[in-house]
Formats: sequence, structure tokens, C-alpha cells
Amino acid sequence: MRIVHAITSVDLRLGGTARAVIDLAEAMAARGHEVTVITANDVNVEQWAQAQPKRPRSLVDKNLKPIFSARRPSSETMRTLRTADVVHVHAMWEPFNLRVAACCRAVGVPYVVTPHGMLDDWCMAQKPWKKRLHLALHGRAFLEGAASVHCTAAAELQQSAKWFPRGRGRVVPNLMDLKAFEVLPGIEEAVAAFPEISQHAVRLLFLSRVSPKKGVQHLVDAVAQLVHDGVDAVALIAGGADADYRVALDARAQKLGITHRIVYLGHVGGTLKLSLIQACDMMVIPSSQENFGFVFFESLAAGTPVVTTELVDTRDELRGSGGAVIVQQNGAAVSAGIREVMRRREPHAADPMRMDVARAWVFRELALDVVTAQFEAMYRDAASMRTTA
Repeated sequence: MRIVHAITSVDLRLGGTARAVIDLAEAMAARGHEVTVITANDVNVEQWAQAQPKRPRSLVDKNLKPIFSARRPSSETMRTLRTADVVHVHAMWEPFNLRVAACCRAVGVPYVVTPHGMLDDWCMAQKPWKKRLHLALHGRAFLEGAASVHCTAAAELQQSAKWFPRGRGRVVPNLMDLKAFEVLPGIEEAVAAFPEISQHAVRLLFLSRVSPKKGVQHLVDAVAQLVHDGVDAVALIAGGADADYRVALDARAQKLGITHRIVYLGHVGGTLKLSLIQACDMMVIPSSQENFGFVFFESLAAGTPVVTTELVDTRDELRGSGGAVIVQQNGAAVSAGIREVMRRREPHAADPMRMDVARAWVFRELALDVVTAQFEAMYRDAASMRTTA
């Protein structure tokens, strides 16, 4: 198939959406499809500048960004869209997306939309009047004109569907490359890099952007409760931090008397990240919203349990893996979830948490060939709706 992905920017500094698009484009190209990524920003596209077998091609068209513009899309853009079997448009709220969809309609080519969680209840509660206005003016027609609105979990679709009542929703999990998790590096690299791992009995890992959305304050409160109850716990916070939020977290930890038990590691990547996940007793991310949450499934693939909240869209999938505890978003509930994992990981627990089973679940349900086949099926169904030769 000729598949076109459209996203305003593939700048990886802007977040996980760009990473998801790059991984999906490369996976589809590797399976023999002719893949082009159209973007309005030339950042991070240099690796696709030259056409290569089984690699995506990049096409930068800055004329697409303004919604009200006399500048037409380039002739190359229109030729690429016209000859595509399907166009996959990523994210919401961008004028770029509306213009790509309009071009698709003009040439009779079907398009698929992935909101990437941006229609979740929590996201829609942020600057709600702007988003509702966008939907009323353009967004609802954009969504309902799509061959499919792709969500990564049933809970995401349930929340999102009310914004496109006459549209067609479809659930396909995010694509993950699990190759690095097939043979794990062991804990030695992390233990050598972070001495705190060896200094405490219960190591709680937070691996994500440190921002208010991620609910780190609830983890701080949970650590305080555990320490009060006599548990030798430490929270290892890995990820870049919003400056103001970090100040507030430090003040909270100081007030609770646990400053030395909240340790910031900064960004951690590569084999060190995998080693760190293995070296900790559990991953704890009390987030307000995640439409997928790659890090949860990475943790399970490394054999490490997960504690997260009922606000995460993949909560049912995580619970079904057998390796996660889902709690309400508050310190007491997070503390109780941590204690549940501790209890179920004891040698003679009545209901043991079988991380070998959870790990096998990830490799079965999220295997690269399994998920890419689901995307291919979605694209074939969309391509069948084409109205031009």
C-alpha cells in the first residue's frame, strides 16, 4: 500500500506523538509498504532525506501550516496525496491537520485520524472553551469525515466518541519495538550508576516527564505514608522536570520530612533505563491521563510490576496482564497499591503477582507483527472507501 502519515512536526523534543509516528512509519516501510511522512517542519527529518529501500520518505511543506492562507499545498504534496491509498493524520487542534484532510477530500482519498489522547476527558478539561470552539467550527467535521478515528485503548474511544457522534472509532494499540527487552541487561549497570538502589529496601521508580499531569505529588505523599508505617521506601524520579513543579515537589517533601527519600535522577535512556527498571521493585506513575503509556508496558516487559491510576486509558489492559495494580489518584490509594504489590510479591503469597505471565502477555499482545497487522487491516478498510481511481 501507499501510506502517507501527516503530522505538523516530527521534532522529538515535542513529545511522544512524534516518536509514535516515526516508529509506525518505519515499521510499515519495513513491511514493504511505500510510506511518506508529510510535515510542515523540517526538524528531525534528515534521516529520511534520501529515498532508501524499506525506509519512509519525508516531504516538508510549510504551506500547509496556516489554515487561512493563499499559499496552496505544493504540487509534490498534492501528487503524493492523490496517489496514496490512505492518509493517516496525527493529533488534534492543528490547522495543518485540517488542511491535509481538506486536500484528501478534494482528491477522494480516505484518511484516518489518531487524536493521541487529546479527546480524553482530562485533556478536554484543559482550556475547554478553545477546544469546544475548534470542534464546533472545524474539528467535528474533520473527525466524522475520517474513515476511522483510531484510539489506542477502549477507554480512550469511550471518552473520545462523544466528540464525533457520527464518526467511526477503531481501537488498535500503539506500536512498540520490544527487541531491546528480549534479553535484559540485568541490574548491575543501574546499581553502579545510582547508589540509592542499594540503600533502601523498597525502590519505587517514576519514569516519565515530571509535570503536574503525571501526579508526582501523590507519589511523594505515598512515600511519606509508607515511611510513617515503617517501610524503608525511596522514590527514584527519572525524567526531565518542569521547574516550578519541581520546586513545589521539593517543598512538599521537605514539609513531610522525606527529602532524602525523593531522589531525582534526570533523564535516563538506553540500556541504563532498562537496567533501572529491572533494579526497582515497581513502576509507580499516578498520572491524570495517559492514552497508552509506553512506559507501563516497558516495565512489564522488563518483569517489573506497575502501579498507576484508574485515569489511565489502558487500565483494563494493564490489569488484564496480571502485572499491574490500578488505584485512585491520591496518596493513600497509591500507598495501598504499593503495599499490595509488596504483599503479592512475597514468596508464599496466596495470590502471587506472576511477572513471568505479565511479561509473556506483553510479548504476545503487543508483538510488532501483531500490532502492525492490525494497522494494515485498518488501512485496507480505509482504502476500500476511496472515491477516485
